[in-house]
Amino acid sequence: MGALAVVMGAFAAHGLQAMLSERMLAVFETGARYHLVHALAMGLAALAARGRAARLASLAAALFLAGTLLFSGSLYVLAFTGVTALGMITPLGGLSFVAGWIALALAALKLDTAE
Repeated sequence: MGALAVVMGAFAAHGLQAMLSERMLAVFETGARYHLVHALAMGLAALAARGRAARLASLAAALFLAGTLLFSGSLYVLAFTGVTALGMITPLGGLSFVAGWIALALAALKLDTAE
């Protein structure tokens, strides 16, 4: 996830200026930024996935993945196609991100520091 996020960010920085309008480039870059942040969040979830926290940490990782696919994915497609109907999908990705952060916080509360 992290490697793909870096590739998408680099693609935006070095390959898309000639292809997209400033507005659509900003949309793509927003998708790449959230993609990278949530790739890191998935790493945090993996670190928390042990003991009593494992189920919630795994749920958090799944929600971060779903959020990336829905939020960042819809922004990537919007930037290239201009199809504004994707605006209905993007908030679902945002909700997945929020739910993922809540699940990760709850997992952190279940972590046993002696592990």
